[in-house]
Amino acid sequence: MQVGVFIPIANNGWLISTTSPQFKPSFDLNKAVVERAERYGMDFALSMIKLRGFGGASQFWDYNLESFTLMAGLAAVTSRIQLFATCSVLTLPPPLAARMAVTIDSISHGRFGLNMITGWQEKEYSQMGIWPGEAHHLRRYDYCAEYVTIMRELWDTGRSDFRGDFFQMDDCRCLPMPTARIPIICAGQSDKGTEFAARFADYNFCSSFGVNTPGAVAPSAARLVEANRLTGRDCGALVVMMVIAEATQAEAEAKWEHYRNGIDMEAMGWRQAQAEKDPTTDKYAAAGRFTEKLRNRMPTMHGALVGSYEQVAALLDEYATIPGVRGVMLTFDEFVSGMDKFGQFIQPLMRSRAHMAAAA
Repeated sequence: MQVGVFIPIANNGWLISTTSPQFKPSFDLNKAVVERAERYGMDFALSMIKLRGFGGASQFWDYNLESFTLMAGLAAVTSRIQLFATCSVLTLPPPLAARMAVTIDSISHGRFGLNMITGWQEKEYSQMGIWPGEAHHLRRYDYCAEYVTIMRELWDTGRSDFRGDFFQMDDCRCLPMPTARIPIICAGQSDKGTEFAARFADYNFCSSFGVNTPGAVAPSAARLVEANRLTGRDCGALVVMMVIAEATQAEAEAKWEHYRNGIDMEAMGWRQAQAEKDPTTDKYAAAGRFTEKLRNRMPTMHGALVGSYEQVAALLDEYATIPGVRGVMLTFDEFVSGMDKFGQFIQPLMRSRAHMAAAA
């Protein structure tokens, strides 16, 4: 099973709490995290793009670096790990994004990929005057399909004459072409999003909310497997999961309760209000599941594994047994020490990462 890290490009990582570790993003912090990921044999590192945070007492995600330029810097100081930047399709013309990707492919010697996001949080874009209106919610995957098609044409042939509903290329050129195939990740949860992933992506993030519940991702992964069957492609499911691990289960659970006691309900509510502007009625869309987090006072953006090193290792191994799951992408309550705990105490216990022990 592949293991990656969702690096802390925004303040406070993925805990929406006033009692969790409070920190600002920096290149040095992300360099320290990715250097550890490479040292411990992790397969990839990914940075998101967030253009406006959720506010609240924790100022959650109000401080952010930019994804392409951060990954370009990290590409220059690493040698093995796969690196993914996130492309927000509403902010960049596809030929420019394609050329930026080729540039980082050159810096990394073929270790670069892209995470594609269609843009759902209106305020991120309306603050810059580039929000296309409510209709974007309904056609965002059509928009993204044209976007990715243009990039693939440029990467594969160096030119594009694509003409669609949203983009019209006129002998568009992009040379040099990348030195290696550039993989694409997306995070479609709706029926349209899952179909898009099966048509265009190499990996899709499948949702798994809850604490210590690996099986919760199985329905989402199964929908992706079925979509792959219809398209004849092989898009693998990735699961985003926070790890809060200590030597004993009691210690880890005490930290988790401490973070829950400081949950920033104002920031959580602001995020929920933005999500509810999406008029979709798809039952798999993320807005409804985030409501469960508010109701259960769960201060994370995704699920969590809370326990001893042995318990977390066993839970991670459970993901490897779920059909369609290709890997996990981890976050931590405190990234530098969390990476060391994973590399030194958790990964050596994982059956699904036994190849790393053999390599060591």
